[in-house]
Amino acid sequence: MSASFQSASGPARRTVVAAAGAAGLAVALTACGDSDDGSSSSADSGSAGGASDDTAGATLASTADIPEGGGKVFADRKVVVTQPSAGEFKAFSATCTHQGCAVKSVADGVINCPCHNSNFSIADGSVKGGPAKAPLPAVEITVSGDSITLA
Repeated sequence: MSASFQSASGPARRTVVAAAGAAGLAVALTACGDSDDGSSSSADSGSAGGASDDTAGATLASTADIPEGGGKVFADRKVVVTQPSAGEFKAFSATCTHQGCAVKSVADGVINCPCHNSNFSIADGSVKGGPAKAPLPAVEITVSGDSITLA
């Protein structure tokens, strides 16, 4: 007998493997699709920006945690908070506008992206150097007493 045996009771192996691959790709794309397209405006700068809605009202830090002339990156919230001058607090998206990498540090008056060395102003998020062409979008925050929260 040279006839091949093929079960008619279930899907072919290729179909199962292809479906599993497609499902995995859909999950990965969904996870990567968490963009900060929401438009909220900063009371200080009036720029559109983007903390996601699920973090609104969440306390980020104490004002004492943000150094004057510097700032702090909150990677879990995708936001960077700066204090350009005493008592003046700003917040920006922590996603670099060049290729979407997360900014990692604040030093010498600039917010730094390690992927391609883009640098942004702690005062207004404008590009100070590197391949980025667009500023970091402002994120609205509220400072009440010594507490900084996402608006």
